[in-house]
Amino acid sequence: MSTTERPRILVVGGGYVGLYAARRILKKMRYGEATVTVVDPRSYMTYQPFLPEAAAGSISPRHVVVPLRRVLPKAEVLTGRVTTIDQDRKVATIAPLVGEAYELPFDYLVIALGAVSRTFPIPGLAEQGIGMKGIEESIGLRNHVLEQLDKADSTTDEEIRRKALTFVFIGGGFAGAETIGEVEDMARDAAKYYKNVSREDMRFILVDAADKILPEVGPKLGKYGKEHLEGRGVEVYLSTSMESCVDGHVVLKNGLEVDSNTIVWTAGVKPNPALARFGLPLGPRGHVDCEPTLQVKGTDYIWAAGDNAQVPDLAARKAGVENAWCPPNAQHALRQARVLGDNVVSGMRGFPQKDYSHANKGAVAGLGLHKGVAMIVMGKMKIKLKGRLAWYMHRGYHGLAMPTWNRKIRVFADWTLAMFLKREVVSLGAIESPREEFYEAAKPAPVAAAPKSEEKAKAS
Repeated sequence: MSTTERPRILVVGGGYVGLYAARRILKKMRYGEATVTVVDPRSYMTYQPFLPEAAAGSISPRHVVVPLRRVLPKAEVLTGRVTTIDQDRKVATIAPLVGEAYELPFDYLVIALGAVSRTFPIPGLAEQGIGMKGIEESIGLRNHVLEQLDKADSTTDEEIRRKALTFVFIGGGFAGAETIGEVEDMARDAAKYYKNVSREDMRFILVDAADKILPEVGPKLGKYGKEHLEGRGVEVYLSTSMESCVDGHVVLKNGLEVDSNTIVWTAGVKPNPALARFGLPLGPRGHVDCEPTLQVKGTDYIWAAGDNAQVPDLAARKAGVENAWCPPNAQHALRQARVLGDNVVSGMRGFPQKDYSHANKGAVAGLGLHKGVAMIVMGKMKIKLKGRLAWYMHRGYHGLAMPTWNRKIRVFADWTLAMFLKREVVSLGAIESPREEFYEAAKPAPVAAAPKSEEKAKAS
């Protein structure tokens, strides 16, 4: 760590906002003006819109993440967690991956912790559910689904087979609809290589408590998305929820009961609960309450943005929408990070802050290979696309939004190769416990019990 006497800008979180804000600050700063320190439990940033494609094998998992130390060579990157913040002393407590916690002083603070999965106390969910917030979960889901096909192809037990080939997805927003679309695509392709498994043997179920899916692209495209998935054999149940899933026995509020080894939870997100320990003003849903300048209310040295921040949507309010807040998506996160970075440097130099304002440019969603929906906003005009053209818009937008040219090129290379090569459908489930086979080979052999005749001889 740096021992310099320069002011320290502490960035809590190395996700989309944390990475881009730190890059912006480093770009705008003069040499030696301040030290930028980024703290995150992971040493990389995950581009979450690509997690469904990584789960389907359309993109290499390594290309969905950006190593922080490589992209921020002029910053300090600490792998750990910020557990508490003492605003009076301007000191943060850092809990590293190993070793004892220590205090780190700062002069300026950026809160970019993002969001975590929003869950409910549903019996069995913690034990059976699979999230989709990190690359580890994406890889795990891919391996898990392919393992279920392996199981079903190899067993003669119809109950085991049916449970293995039933896939339940809870949540019909972007994450849920995109993930089920991509995974169903992958499973359909993989089934071609199994003699005892076909797509007709599988059961895909999408559940949402709302009365529509993909609300971000509007009711018409959401309806198209639902009909499209149903046309591919996906059962879509709206206005209902999951009541329990103990031991994989899924019970829905509408009365449906199924047994499944695969329960994917994508029912929304909530601000990182660690925010409650930082002594910051929070909104009704747990977000950090911010001014339009992205400064935390009541402070002049703390900023926040992204999924953990409650930021007034000035563009929507100007259009007449009262009490509008910026939605948690990559579109706002990228632009907020830039404004935040500029404002931190301005605040450090004593200059005025700039308000964040951005008009919605629309939304895009991929539903599998060559399938998608898109709503493009151009002034007062909304262009609605579906099918292959919308899929191109989805890939084009997110491909260009991917941080660093290194990762952009790798992602586009993956897509280009996929045009000529077949999708990989191999499961690498053993990576979750890679030492198991070695342990079995190296563990001491059990000591055989001595024959009873020998025991009697010793006793005499």
